[in-house]
Amino acid sequence: METILDLVQIGLCVGLVFLILMHSGKDAGLSGAFGVGSGAGPLGGGSLVERNLNRWTVAFAVLFVVNTIVLIKIS
Repeated sequence: METILDLVQIGLCVGLVFLILMHSGKDAGLSGAFGVGSGAGPLGGGSLVERNLNRWTVAFAVLFVVNTIVLIKIS
């Protein structure tokens, strides 16, 4: 069980790093290469892609924290 959770932790870590790098910053970062864009809409809201990117990043971060706590408890 611990080995499976370790592998899940590695996958979550890689996915979280990738998602964070996809966010556009001041210099548009890596996200400009994949067409994510600036995320600024006409009413100040982000584009659909940017909002989904934010949701996925938060979801991966929460799963990462939960998996870390579970790994600490079982070891």
